[in-house]
Amino acid sequence: MTLMSGVIILDFISENSSTQKLKKSFFHQYKRTIMDLLMTLLSTTPWANAGGAIGAGLAAMGAGIGIGQIGKGAVEAIARQPEATNDIRANMILTAAFVEGVALFAVIAGILAMFV
Repeated sequence: MTLMSGVIILDFISENSSTQKLKKSFFHQYKRTIMDLLMTLLSTTPWANAGGAIGAGLAAMGAGIGIGQIGKGAVEAIARQPEATNDIRANMILTAAFVEGVALFAVIAGILAMFV
């Protein structure tokens, strides 16, 4: 029984590695063509920079949703345990500031992607 399971595992590993080799060889064979096609599409279309605008917008929306969830959780926690209001509020403000900082970096990266 052990020998049989070992054979099945070896067969799976050899099949898996041959599939990976096929995928790698296909990619390496057509890598230059794919990259040329992508560069042509991205450089000739006037809306190619829209990705930066979409990324900046998604970052801002994600930060708004995240901060809303933080506020919701803080209000629920304060309602459950009013004596811990100061600790909960401090942690909420700190976490919201971290989310806002990350969102700011994401928006700046999106804006840079639009103009660079």
